Amino acid sequence: MWTWKKVAQATSGRVADLAHGPSCAQSRLRLFGASEKDVRVTLFRDHHAWCPYCQKIWLWLEEKRVPYRVKKVTMFCYGEKEAWYTRVVPSGMLPAVELDGRIVTESDVILERLEATFGPLVREMNDRDVVACRRLERRLFGAWCEWLCRPQRSAAAEQRSKAQFEAVADAVEDLLARRPGAFFLGDEFTTADVVFVPYVERMSASLFYYKGFRLRDPAARPRLCAWFDTLETREAYVGTQSDFHTHCHDLPPQMGGCYESGDAAQAAARDLVDARAGGVPAETTVPVPDDAKLVAAARVAQFRSQIAAVNGELADAAAVDGALLAAVANLLDGGTAAAPPPGTAAALRYVKDRVNVPRDMPIHSARALCAALEATAALDSAAVPRSKIRLKDRRDQDPRPFQSAGVRVTA
Repeated sequence: MWTWKKVAQATSGRVADLAHGPSCAQSRLRLFGASEKDVRVTLFRDHHAWCPYCQKIWLWLEEKRVPYRVKKVTMFCYGEKEAWYTRVVPSGMLPAVELDGRIVTESDVILERLEATFGPLVREMNDRDVVACRRLERRLFGAWCEWLCRPQRSAAAEQRSKAQFEAVADAVEDLLARRPGAFFLGDEFTTADVVFVPYVERMSASLFYYKGFRLRDPAARPRLCAWFDTLETREAYVGTQSDFHTHCHDLPPQMGGCYESGDAAQAAARDLVDARAGGVPAETTVPVPDDAKLVAAARVAQFRSQIAAVNGELADAAAVDGALLAAVANLLDGGTAAAPPPGTAAALRYVKDRVNVPRDMPIHSARALCAALEATAALDSAAVPRSKIRLKDRRDQDPRPFQSAGVRVTA
């Protein structure tokens, strides 16, 4: 019989070194073996780890192993900007860094200032080859926006936008094929790769969900697939990597809307992502870690009171706590059918729809937890219709359930 005390005992080894260990979304201080007095950089990034430009700076700092602090701020499209932040950065822009006491904004300018202080990540932002990559990335971004974010008035218009995106994606494939090695400028991971990572990751997720299109397709784009695969061998990147479900539900407010193609392939892709049961083609090639379930259980156990509190409108907080325990028991027992308190299915599915990667836990931990939440909800003898993420109020993705000062948990 599982209790929260037994869960805590079973997951006690999930504590990570957030300052010196692998890259982790929960870290507030990164030292890489240095001491706190060596920190010259403070990175201001969003609470959820949804901001692509924040990811670019975050990844650069991780790859360069520059000691830094993290302060988290709300993005405009998800809530009100904190007053303390607008006093520091009047524009409210994200990301920003404080470098040796001076505030710098705009991600490209930030990278240039960091390069000037700590040296480039193999190649400088203004290196000729890097500039060519930056221009191509902007072309790809534009073609993606044209297809994803504009309602297509006809099937022919949909196909034209798709063809325009594929043409630029082919140019990316050709660029990767010009050099030996998996990365944009050869064998080494450079600033050019950092530039491509955030939005190409989001393109892969969103085009599958909203268009039924596989960007990470080995038959059509083998070199881009090799780039993704090699990227996922890098500890710094994996700590910043999200999953398809998170991106597909965080992007609409940022992009001003994302439009489905509406065909059968797209509907099947959307339902597969929303099921959160795994099996999404080319979402990740990383093998499932042995401790994936323990990491998920540790996160739920640590924040169970906060999770139950935000489900108050769906069920009694004590009942939600019992439902969460049943889900964690099913997770750790590998499918044992522990039934939740009656009437808590909607609360469990509410949590399932709001587990965020990497904010809350890594991809495989999230998959395992979401499968357990759904399996447990299905055992509710008094189930009510599920509560999905509200499409008109994307502030619904509240970061508070997984926030705590000084948290030290593996992720």
